Amino acid sequence: MPIRQYKPVTPGRRGASVIDYKAELEGKLKPVAGLREFIPSSGGRNHHGRVTNRVISGHGMKRFYRKVDFRRDKDGIEAKVAAIEYDPYRSSFIARLHYADGEKRYIIAPKGLKVGSKVLSGKENVEPDVGNAMPLASMPLGMVIHNIELRPGNGGQLARSAGVEARLVAREGGYAHIVLPSGEMRKIPEACRATIGQVGNVDHELVVWGKAGRRMQALRTRPTGRGMAKNPVDHPMGGGAARRKGHIPQSPTGVLAKGGKTRKPKARSNKQIIRRRKGAPVEVVS
Repeated sequence: MPIRQYKPVTPGRRGASVIDYKAELEGKLKPVAGLREFIPSSGGRNHHGRVTNRVISGHGMKRFYRKVDFRRDKDGIEAKVAAIEYDPYRSSFIARLHYADGEKRYIIAPKGLKVGSKVLSGKENVEPDVGNAMPLASMPLGMVIHNIELRPGNGGQLARSAGVEARLVAREGGYAHIVLPSGEMRKIPEACRATIGQVGNVDHELVVWGKAGRRMQALRTRPTGRGMAKNPVDHPMGGGAARRKGHIPQSPTGVLAKGGKTRKPKARSNKQIIRRRKGAPVEVVS
């Protein structure tokens, strides 16, 4: 079972769980020194030292950033999966590739990719197998994909989190129609690349953190006060003689939340959206 339950030795441990990394990760290798770098935590502060992101914690374990290959632009050279490793900067696992010419790279590990598997990327002579990367124009319709580019050569930007998948449903007029994990259907240039398969670590969403301190140790979040508990000068939802729900849900800077529309109506990328995401009104753009 990939999810391992903690013993309830303390109130914070009761009900908490964690991914069973011994069962998920393969190949006991140390991270490649040339493919990682240390990024110090900003604590949500800018170069002036002022807090500009109030939900980032300055505490937690030190971690190294893994340089993941999102472009998959090493064409025509077969690579062998040497290990499936943990990445502290993302919810999915990463796969270490050893190419035939000796180069080593990291990619997002899709579901079903094992140590010893062979992967390939390119425009021609690439089979639609799990882990292979190719342009959307070369893929069969109906394929499950991830790590999708928005512009050719920019690297994958869509469908990169643990357990997510997108689907190629159609091609027309030089564009591929992709159904994203949110339910949104979007047009993407056929020259953009994507990787075959669903992102691994599917059970990530089933993990129960158990206590707030565990999230702070992971550099995820920090304690935040409710907007209604503040004064009107500190938050748009603050003030009032008693607790009340008469405010429009929004952030301290006025960004709408809980269903409020924040997308710019004149954004140039609006014409690429065929169908809005789930929960949004259906709108067909011709």
